[in-house]
Amino acid sequence: MTKTSTIERMKRLDWISARLKADDALTVSSLSEELGISSRTLSRDIQLLRDQGLPIEADRGRGGGIRLHRTWGVGRVKFSYSEAIDLLVSLAIAEQMKSPFFMAELAPIRRKLLASLSPRLKNEISDLKSRILIGETASHFVLSGFNPPRQPVIDTLHQAFVSRQTLEISYEAISGDRTAREIEPHYLLLHSPVWYVLAFDRLRDDIRTFRCDRIANANITDDTFKLLANERFDQALQDLDIIAP
Repeated sequence: MTKTSTIERMKRLDWISARLKADDALTVSSLSEELGISSRTLSRDIQLLRDQGLPIEADRGRGGGIRLHRTWGVGRVKFSYSEAIDLLVSLAIAEQMKSPFFMAELAPIRRKLLASLSPRLKNEISDLKSRILIGETASHFVLSGFNPPRQPVIDTLHQAFVSRQTLEISYEAISGDRTAREIEPHYLLLHSPVWYVLAFDRLRDDIRTFRCDRIANANITDDTFKLLANERFDQALQDLDIIAP
C-alpha cells in the first residue's frame, strides 16, 4: 500500500469512526455509497476499527445496519475531583433512602468507583458521607412552606461544607424577618425534599439549624473550622423530630 493510499485510508477510518459515534442510523450500503468504496472494502475498514478497540456491530448483508455497541462509552468517563466526590456521596445518600426502584446496582457501582480512587480521596469521601444525615420525609406542614433553594446559595454552601469554611448568610425566619449570621456548616440533614444545615452560629455562640430554602444569600469566608462531634447536634435533631441514622 502506497503512502498516499495509507493516508487516505486513515482519513476514511476517522470519518467512519466519527459517523458511528454520532449515533446516526447507518447501513453498510449507505456508508459504502457515501465513501465510494465497495462493501468488501468497508468490511475490512470496520474490522480494522474493531481491532483498534471500537465495538462495532454490523448486520449481515450489504443493506445491513451498522452501529456501535450500546455500551461502547461505558468505562470511558473521567471525573474531576469534585465530580467524583459529588457522585459517590450522592450514591451513598440514595442507598440510605432505600428506594425500591432503580437502586439494585448502586452498591457495586459505588465499589467500582471507590476502587479507582486514591486512599486520600476515599478517606475524604468517607468523612463527607458521615456528615450527611438522612431523616424521614418532610411533614405536610413543612412542605406547605417549602420552596426550592436558590442555586447560588446551594453552590456556595456546597463549597463551604466540603472545604470546612465558614459562611456569612442572610436567613429568613418563618415570620419573614431576616437576620445576618456567620455559621460553620458541620452537617447536612435531608428531611426529603428539605435540606437543613446543622451549624455552629458564631454570632450567637451556639448550635443552630437552618433550612436551606430559607437562606436568602450566602458568602464564603476564608475562615475554616474544626468539625464538632455529631453528638453536639443531638438536641437540634430532636427539636426537628427527625430520626437520623
